[in-house]
Amino acid sequence: MERDGQQLSARPALETEGLRFLHVTVGSLLATYGWYIVFSCILLYVVFQKVSTRLRALRQRQLDRAAAAVEPDVVVKRQEALAAARLKMQEELNAQVEKHKEKLRQLEEQKRRQKIEMWDSMQEGKSYKGNVRKPPEEDSTGPSTSSVLPKRKSDRKPLRGGGYNPLSGEGGGACSWRPGRRGPSAGGG
Repeated sequence: MERDGQQLSARPALETEGLRFLHVTVGSLLATYGWYIVFSCILLYVVFQKVSTRLRALRQRQLDRAAAAVEPDVVVKRQEALAAARLKMQEELNAQVEKHKEKLRQLEEQKRRQKIEMWDSMQEGKSYKGNVRKPPEEDSTGPSTSSVLPKRKSDRKPLRGGGYNPLSGEGGGACSWRPGRRGPSAGGG
């Protein structure tokens, strides 16, 4: 019986010694590499989340493809809708092209008429400029107060104000020219 008692007392000593060794080994490992282990666990968690979402999306795409392959009538409807949309867009484009061609024809016709009018006015001895105008007809029966026709104001606004004179040295804005100094340069000494 004494041997059984010695074996029982020896066993807990081995277990406590093993726990101490484990405690020392794990403690020193965590003390040395603890932050690296924490960051690597966080990184693994993030990578796992990304991979799992991509795998779910891939599985969903495969299921959608399988469902589309099973239902050919859905595919046919999509193709018909796509063809109808293309046809509608082509018809709109053709209508725009026709409108553009009609505008070009009208412009060409207008230019042709203008050339004919210019030719006719040149034959009559009038001005051959592009601005062929008929004299204004007076509606009133009374005598005219002025014999001079009023000049048409230009629609353009002037580039600068009326008081600008480049030779006066004023009104030129923030930039003004000044002549350089006379005499030797002031460099070096």
